[in-house]
Amino acid sequence: MAVQSGKDLLIKIDQTGDGQFLTIAGLRATRISFNAESVDVTSLESQGGWREILAGAGVKTASISGSGVFRDENTDERARQIFFDGEVPRFQVVIPSFGVVEGLFQITSIEYAGNHNDEATYELALASAAP
Repeated sequence: MAVQSGKDLLIKIDQTGDGQFLTIAGLRATRISFNAESVDVTSLESQGGWREILAGAGVKTASISGSGVFRDENTDERARQIFFDGEVPRFQVVIPSFGVVEGLFQITSIEYAGNHNDEATYELALASAAP
């Protein structure tokens, strides 16, 4: 993968449910994690005592976390509203040379920071709520 500009990593949200996504924040640092739990079906009859896993079973999750700056006061306010109301809207995370991760997510944490002579920044964590 070629070197990418950090400003191209974006968090977008479908604010009204009409499929039109609005950029709420630019990410300066991000992490995406996809996980699939395994279901252990090992028994006394498992060959050689080796663990056996049930194919296609288990819970799949996606977690996204990042830090950066909000686009404007309205998008900052909307992110806080989503967090405090416990909403689960459709998000898109645009990752250059990877693609777009889209789905229903809950904002599980939101943190703000800032230095005296610098812009306010945030840290945001999203947890998948559907495929």
